[in-house]
Amino acid sequence: MNFSIVSGTTNEPLAAEIARHLGHSLVPRTLRRFPDGEIDLHLDQSVRGQDVYVIQSTSPPVDEPLAELLFIVDACRLAGAERVTAVVPYLGYARQDRRSRAREPLGARLVGKVLASAGVDRLVAIDLHSAAIEGCFAFPVEHMTAVPALAKLLRPMAARNGVIVSPDLGAVKLAERYARELELPVAVVHKQRLSGSEVRAIGVIGDVAGREPIVVDDMISTGATIEAAVGALRAAGARLPTIVVATHLLLVGDAAARIAALSSCRLVGSDTVLLAEPPAGIETSRASVAWLLSQAIYSLHCDRTITELAGHA
Repeated sequence: MNFSIVSGTTNEPLAAEIARHLGHSLVPRTLRRFPDGEIDLHLDQSVRGQDVYVIQSTSPPVDEPLAELLFIVDACRLAGAERVTAVVPYLGYARQDRRSRAREPLGARLVGKVLASAGVDRLVAIDLHSAAIEGCFAFPVEHMTAVPALAKLLRPMAARNGVIVSPDLGAVKLAERYARELELPVAVVHKQRLSGSEVRAIGVIGDVAGREPIVVDDMISTGATIEAAVGALRAAGARLPTIVVATHLLLVGDAAARIAALSSCRLVGSDTVLLAEPPAGIETSRASVAWLLSQAIYSLHCDRTITELAGHA
């Protein structure tokens, strides 16, 4: 069974780099929108009998890329693809793997149902907000991690007196993973979320006085959590500069301005989400996940294990 790679529009440079690592070309396709916003899609090459990998990050605004992914998957199925794997470097709705109160939707499960209905056989994603989300999908989920690539990028930046900081209790396991990679201690910021864009730091657990902090998270959305964490760390005596690390740099709204205003902050992330331009006023470094995803695609196509590639941050 041969394989083909189809790219959505949210991160075409990453898709092209993945294809280059595999010695493949992307399947040509025409994707436009009608005046009312409806998707107009056509695959310009046959995928009949193929093992197809559809690469599409659900970057903000999440719903449009998700709809685009569904249309591409459906087109592949109707064109006779033998198997379709959705390669979604950043998966939206991954934070909605549980309900916090009554009369709320379970967003992650709903996305899983919709992807299955469209014809997805398998999902490949990077640094999901919670590994528990796998239970929301009726098909296999390959959970990859960008932590080794990011830790390699961080190693020459990390100070000997550095400390890995989890900006909230939910990122503690991720912080511990970075701490093992970089051989540094861990501290945790105790935070309270006030709203979707407002966060209050209550205190810092661990010794950060006189240390240069490396704040780690799976994503930066509004920047509120990072803003609160850095403020708490500096109040606790942490030294400048501060390195902020996240796999997914969503940077919605005024997130970049919030981080830039913190002064002496360096931003480190991956290319799971395409940034039109580097955030103004912030020194930014990025690690590519193209090689990681290309190896995952090759291994899955050959029915080989990807245990050494996959990981749960």
